[in-house]
Amino acid sequence: MDTKSALSIAGKHLQALKGHTFDLLTVTKPISPSAAVNLAKIISKLSPLLGNLIEFNSVEILNDRSDFKGHGTWRRQDPGFPDAIFQGSIDPVPGFEIKAWFPLATEITARFKDSQNHFVKDNTHVAMLAWMPEKLIYGKPEILAVCVVSGKSIAAARDNHYHNPPDYIVLEPGDTTARTSNLQQTNTNGYKFQGTEKEFQQAGKLVASWGKNGRKFKPTPDYQAKLRQLFGRYSYRLDTNFAKMDRIVHPEIEKFKAAVMNMQVHGLTVEEWRTLLASKDEQAICDVLASRLDIKEQAAKALVK
Repeated sequence: MDTKSALSIAGKHLQALKGHTFDLLTVTKPISPSAAVNLAKIISKLSPLLGNLIEFNSVEILNDRSDFKGHGTWRRQDPGFPDAIFQGSIDPVPGFEIKAWFPLATEITARFKDSQNHFVKDNTHVAMLAWMPEKLIYGKPEILAVCVVSGKSIAAARDNHYHNPPDYIVLEPGDTTARTSNLQQTNTNGYKFQGTEKEFQQAGKLVASWGKNGRKFKPTPDYQAKLRQLFGRYSYRLDTNFAKMDRIVHPEIEKFKAAVMNMQVHGLTVEEWRTLLASKDEQAICDVLASRLDIKEQAAKALVK
């Protein structure tokens, strides 16, 4: 078995998790519509915890499959990138970065900041798992859909989307391999131009002097040195939203996102539920939750008795 085969087989097993319910934790049914409204506003906060639990369980699921017997085992690494790696006879080592997404939240907030230079061998894929409680806001976590994408393609899409010098530049971390592991840097960062209009014109002339492909992003030391000329001469601010998965505009991720938002869950699409729960009309939310999920005030009264 080689790296490509291992990633393909493992990816199919992860995609088969669609519809799988994880017996990890259970959110209790709200005792009233008003309690349900409050729960709907905070349920997304479970996503980081669920992400870690799903990582553990995904590794266990992969190790239970017979495909990898005799070749090695999958192991979760924390901290470290990626989240799961295959330890065995395969080289380069296959790995998966696992991202949990709660689609009722405002956007896919997970970030992907690792440098393109880390994906030269294309041996790391990203598995995005959209999850939701069985009953929308309560019950056990259920996997709605899974998307497995090459990490190399995501890094390239990210840099090509954001990079637009001199207005916006993407800087590599540089070579930090000589440092101890806890001090090594692997993440790229995005920076937005903050100078004056006159400075912007000057910066534009400098970029133009780089030639026909001067604005095309490259993670190479020579090109990064040119970008650092800009960064050193002019004012730039760090973009804190850089590398959010929802803003990378990767074709496969966009297709996955659209498919999830159009899925029917308890009579409404995920997008319709998100719009409803984000609204300020609490009475409308209560009415829909009562009719679709049988969350009624009587439940609270019965509990008091």
